[in-house]
Amino acid sequence: MKSVLFSRFFILLPWILIVIIMLDVDTRRPAPPLTPRPYFSPYAVGRGGARLPLRRGGSARGAEKRNESGPLPQPASPLPTIYAITPTYSRPVQKAELTRLANTFRQVAQLHWILVEDAAARSELVSRFLARAGLPSTHLHVPTPRRYKRPGLPRATEQRNAGLAWLRQRHQHQRAQPGVLFFADDDNTYSLELFQEMRTTRKVSVWPVGLVGGRRYERPLVENGKVVGWYTGWRADRPFAIDMAGFAVSLQVILSNPKAVFKRRGSQPGMQESDFLKQITTVEELEPKASNCTKVLVWHTRTEKVNLANEPKYHLDTVKIEV
Repeated sequence: MKSVLFSRFFILLPWILIVIIMLDVDTRRPAPPLTPRPYFSPYAVGRGGARLPLRRGGSARGAEKRNESGPLPQPASPLPTIYAITPTYSRPVQKAELTRLANTFRQVAQLHWILVEDAAARSELVSRFLARAGLPSTHLHVPTPRRYKRPGLPRATEQRNAGLAWLRQRHQHQRAQPGVLFFADDDNTYSLELFQEMRTTRKVSVWPVGLVGGRRYERPLVENGKVVGWYTGWRADRPFAIDMAGFAVSLQVILSNPKAVFKRRGSQPGMQESDFLKQITTVEELEPKASNCTKVLVWHTRTEKVNLANEPKYHLDTVKIEV
């Protein structure tokens, strides 16, 4: 029995010694120094030794900066909306003209297109076109009375007046936002720079127009930043010897002059611009644009009359294509 106990003792002895040695080594390790828990004061020292209360989630320096910062910057004023009124009528080149115009307007920020058809009802062609144009737009229609369709009489009078009436009605019961009105005929070509120029119109702004009046261009004559006359090839005695594409009007001016419209009675061809502008401004008040009216940014190009001599009288194709 004793021999069995001794044999087991000698088997366990090495393991007992190993445990004793490990315990001895662990007790000789230096204990880590006790560090006090950091104390965060609810106050911080600012300039001149003043105690500044710390804001939650911020520092004293941040608090100082917030206290010393100036007023918050004012939000940027909204970009004035350009309202482009375009009279249009049914003809073989109508869709082509409107497509060119839409391609220009899509590149102009904050533009609203008011398209007015000379018709008793909206046409399917123009309705489909506007639906796919990707532009903020309004589609109106008003027919020109037959008695005013004779050659030599002013055109698009009713359509421009319909656009003016829509604008006034839209802003009748609300504060008008900054805006500019521009008469954009569909047979003209427009530089994008023109829209940048007209957007700053305060009352009525003017600029040159190319390929008009039997000349390469017509323009207001400017001296010391004021319009003093007109460079024109037709009826220089007009009060405002300018093309319809050569001016823009502030929306506020349109709303402040509710009776200003294009007149039928007593108005002669080429005098519509003068008859309209006389109701809202004077020559002395005009604002020259386009580098004091020395740059042409719009052209009265007019599409060439198409040759349809071989077009059959009756539709012969197996499909109907919109042109």
